[in-house]
Amino acid sequence: MKKNIDVIISKEQIEKRILELAEEISRFYKGRELIMVCILKGAVIFFGELAKNITAAVKMDFMRVSSYGSRGSTSGNIMIVKDLELDIADKDVLIVEDIVDTGLTLKTLIGVLLARRPASLKVCCLLDKPSRHKADILPDFIGFSIEDRFVVGYGLDFDEKYRNLPFIGAVKN
Repeated sequence: MKKNIDVIISKEQIEKRILELAEEISRFYKGRELIMVCILKGAVIFFGELAKNITAAVKMDFMRVSSYGSRGSTSGNIMIVKDLELDIADKDVLIVEDIVDTGLTLKTLIGVLLARRPASLKVCCLLDKPSRHKADILPDFIGFSIEDRFVVGYGLDFDEKYRNLPFIGAVKN
């Protein structure tokens, strides 16, 4: 374990919560085909674990977006770096995110995807920081609500490091 990181959500807690989320999502989409959209890079580990535990029929696709604005802040302006390959018109779509912070980028992404006319569009996130929300966004499926701390692990990074940690940790100042 890294000395400058405090474990705030253990591997076991994450695994248990993912199983609960997968059950909830499976019930919600029972009898329907679901397109799960992984928002790269941060959500990839969560996405894989979640997807393999969902019992509904699943198709998978991936997007990578980049937020641009003033350095160090999220503006909600996004550039699509990697777009979907699947047509989502008239399909049930679940966006899978690692973390909802201000919600500005996610709100813009939701607008982009709604313009493609899916039958439904929901959001699942591993982590939600409600105290940081600047957009009127409430994910439909939430792994954990956390306080405003800089976190890494389970896909989340600091300068592309720590994504592979099997837990969520807070970086010590």
